[in-house]
This record gives sequence, C-alpha cells and structure tokens, in this order.
Amino acid sequence: MTFLNVVTRGLWRRPIRTGLTLLGIAVGIAAVVTLIGMSRGFITSWTAGMKSRGTDIVVHNMRGSLTPQPFPASTRDRIAHLPGVAGTCNILVNLMSVETAELMILSGREWGCFAWDNLKFISGRMPNDQMEKAVVLGTTAAEILKKKVGDTVQIETEELAVVGIADGGAFVENGSIVLSLPLLQQVTGSPDKISAIDVRCDSGMDQAGIRKLCDDMSRLIPEAHAEPAGEHLVHTEGYRMINAMSWGTSLLAVIVGVLGVTNTMLMSVFERQQEIAILLALGWRRIRIVRMILLESALLGLLGGIIGIGLGVIGIQLMKSAPAIRGLLEPDLSLNLVLIAVTIAVSVGVLSGFYPAWRSSRLTPSLALHG
Repeated sequence: MTFLNVVTRGLWRRPIRTGLTLLGIAVGIAAVVTLIGMSRGFITSWTAGMKSRGTDIVVHNMRGSLTPQPFPASTRDRIAHLPGVAGTCNILVNLMSVETAELMILSGREWGCFAWDNLKFISGRMPNDQMEKAVVLGTTAAEILKKKVGDTVQIETEELAVVGIADGGAFVENGSIVLSLPLLQQVTGSPDKISAIDVRCDSGMDQAGIRKLCDDMSRLIPEAHAEPAGEHLVHTEGYRMINAMSWGTSLLAVIVGVLGVTNTMLMSVFERQQEIAILLALGWRRIRIVRMILLESALLGLLGGIIGIGLGVIGIQLMKSAPAIRGLLEPDLSLNLVLIAVTIAVSVGVLSGFYPAWRSSRLTPSLALHG
C-alpha cells in the first residue's frame, strides 16, 4: 500500500463526515469567490467604462465619503487650460430606481464633449440638442427596462423619449441611461452641479505625466481631487467599506471551515490511534506520520476549494442577474481570483492539520498491542 493510498483511505473511511467537512470549506471559499469577485468587478467594470469613453483622469469629490459629493460645474474652468489637457467633460452620475428597475445608472454628460463619442448606435439617433427631452439607452438598460426607440421612460416626474439604443463598449456603459447634463440637472434638481470631470490627456502622455497633471489639478481645485481613471474608486470610502465587509464576511466563513477540518482530523487521529501505532512499529518515522495527517488535511482543503469555486461561480451568476445589481457591474472571475481561492483553501487545510498532526506524532508503538 502506497503512502497516497494510506492518505486517501483515511479520508474516505468516514464519507459522511468528510463530505460535511468539504461542504464547510466549500461554503467559505464560495463566499470568498462571490463577495471578492463582486467587489473587484465593481472596480473593473467602472474602469472599463471610463476607458471606453477615452477618459484618462477623473476629478471627483468622493474620496472621504460613501457617495459622490456634487460640486460646481464651473470648477472645470480652473483646469481646462493646463498643458497636457486635450479635452474635458462635466459629468453628473446618479443611481436611482427607474420604472420597474430597482437601480439604474443615469449618466448626464456635457453636450458635445468626448464622452458621447463611444456610443455606437444599434438603432435610433443622438438627441437633437442638449435640451431635447430625450435619452439614449445602453443595450443592457434597454433590455432591463424593455424599451425600444420611440418608447418613453419616466425618470422622477419627467417623461423622456427614447431616441436611441447604443453599445457603449463596456458593461457599465451598456447598463446606463445617457442624457444631456442640463437635462439630468433639471430632472434631479441639481442646477449647475456635477459629480465628476472626465479629462482626456494629450496622446502619448505617459503615466508619470498623467500623475503630475493630477497633482497640478488637485492643487488648483482643493474642493475636489484628481486621480488617474481607474484608481479613483479604489481610494474612496465606499469601496474600502465594501472591500472590508467582503473580506470580513469571507474570513468568518473560512474560520468555520478551519474549525470543521480541525475537528474532522482530530476525530480521524483518535479513531486511528492503533493504526498509526502499527505504522510506527513497522518503522514509519514520526515526521512521516505528521506529513500523512497534513497531506490529508491539505487534500480536504483542495477538494473543498474546488467545490467552493464552483459554488462561488453559481453564486456570482445568481447575484449578477439579481434586479438590484443587473447592469451595474460585471463580476471579476479572473484566474488570479481562482488561484487566491485555491491557495486559501489549501492553507485552511494545512493550518487545520497542524494540531492533529502533532497529536498523532505523540502516539507510541506500544498502542499497537491494544486492540
């Protein structure tokens, strides 16, 4: 009988207990994959949206708060003249319920700026001017709201015509209702207020130049903050809270898995005392006994992790299609996240096996005489 045979036989001698332990690990890993995948997806989705619009820098006022704090649209005038700035676009973004949709992204964009250029129309047209009571729906938004060109959509108390359906080139863009900035300011009662300034830099500017330009902008507008597109969300209070809650919940689930594996391995060692003593009497070194127990627990962690990743993928798909989230973000299911989940699962197994392995190494060959 090979060393691996001894290890696998130890796991499957109590299949129900082993199965429940695997389920405990799997739930913890599923929580990691689902929650971290969603929080990472929030960043990647919004970053992709800005990239599709050609935005290099975002000026915002939400670093120390949970939601964007509006600031005057005239703020843009203090930075538009800076060397290296190829274009600017005042933006007002709102998340609100629209008709049957619990949450929709409303993106009010300055008329004529570059933020409109990424919209590739599937049907319909652009609004005729900034005051036309009209909206353009991203493809996902049109699907969620069940709208087509010629229909109307009610936002707050306003009935706005759907004049176009467009592919914005990114998940968040396709889940948005796009309209002119003055129209959204009017609808939401936020005259002359914006939530961000999208900045496009001169072509060929490197990251060092972009960061220097961000520093120059931040000095000129102390009431807001300029950061490279894609980085500004990571530093916000809202994202830090979401990320902390995701990891905290995942950690609790993983701790439950650790306790489950430790209990399973302790019971296994207790039940196999005579078998371990016989192996010692046959010449097995104590370090080999320790390796056997650690390998058993690591294998439990690995199998539980694989099952947990599968459950996590199912959980992400269910959350992705939930009405409150659909169209807002694309979950991150990258290879990096899978590797992190597997590493956590195996680490849980190994850490859980240390004490049972130590206990098994304290047994004596004389126990083989009892039976």
